[in-house]
Amino acid sequence: MSADLGQTPRNLLVCDRSSFLDEKNRLASQVEKLHFNYKVSVLLPACSSAPSHLDSVISGFSTFYLIKKLPIYELLDKHFLETSVYQGSVYGLSYRTRIDQDNCIALMPNGHLTLSLDKDSFELLGFEGKPSRYNHRRSSSRFVVSVDLTDSSMAPGGRGYLRLLTGLKSRLQLQTDFMLSHHPGGGASLQSLLSRYDSSAHRPEVSRRILTDLSCPALLTSDLQSKDPHGFIEWLGAVDADVSSENSPSSFLSSLVCPEPKTTVSRALSVSICGLLLPQDVHRLIQELRVYLDQPRLESWVSMTVHGFADSPVSWSDNEHGFLRGGENFYSLLMFHDHTYHLHLATGAHDACPP
Repeated sequence: MSADLGQTPRNLLVCDRSSFLDEKNRLASQVEKLHFNYKVSVLLPACSSAPSHLDSVISGFSTFYLIKKLPIYELLDKHFLETSVYQGSVYGLSYRTRIDQDNCIALMPNGHLTLSLDKDSFELLGFEGKPSRYNHRRSSSRFVVSVDLTDSSMAPGGRGYLRLLTGLKSRLQLQTDFMLSHHPGGGASLQSLLSRYDSSAHRPEVSRRILTDLSCPALLTSDLQSKDPHGFIEWLGAVDADVSSENSPSSFLSSLVCPEPKTTVSRALSVSICGLLLPQDVHRLIQELRVYLDQPRLESWVSMTVHGFADSPVSWSDNEHGFLRGGENFYSLLMFHDHTYHLHLATGAHDACPP
């Protein structure tokens, strides 16, 4: 066994406990900082079907678009900048590109364009960048170019703009399948770009599972902080992945167990939403889950887990994201009927500390 495989990879788990009623809670800003979400998982104990107001939000996540073989210089198109980037929050991410092997691109809602490039592509581009923080070798084999498209130096016709446009159009000629979404304009503001290429609209996929006799931690708002947060996150992941946690600690196949003390709920509803999911839709879902909790329930909590794309060039805010073994960047929100919540933010070894 190599020394690398013999070590447990570093991971980060930040825990925050607050109340929705506290004006200083940071939940809204923390949700917004994870730009590129591919999956939202909701667990509703003592429930077999979501009420109509909640189901409407779950089924109403924004449409996103997939553009085949998009030349990346098109993201510098003057009309696209004026109608989309400057006017609202645009989310764009290269599709099925691997952050440790391929050229990956992200267009963030603040107008920042990030290109994670291999060494040859970076040198061809001929634009300012910096070595990746997560190069696997001693010599730099990967570089990151980050540009603020809203900065005056990047205004169409300016020196910086023309230099990047020339690099992408004439020297590197980078193109990739690209996912794109826009809030609040939606597809209308993107239509000019979409119409020039092979593009398709996609609705996020929703799946629902009814769970019976589910072993759950006996959660209390006052004592959760003293428990093992890693064990709770593992249990949530096992439920979402439909992996049994009814195992003995000596089990060869799985050592996942429900944290103690535990209880059993006769039924629970597990819902997953997959696609290019916008933080604004996640906000709406959180608000509806709070409404759901206001109703009399057998259980006094619900959970929601939001996973970022494993191969996104960035994770939270503009921080560089790397893959290493798993590419983890996600958060789990545990909400209670008394308006308190516990937030767990997690990353793998190739990420900065979550906000």
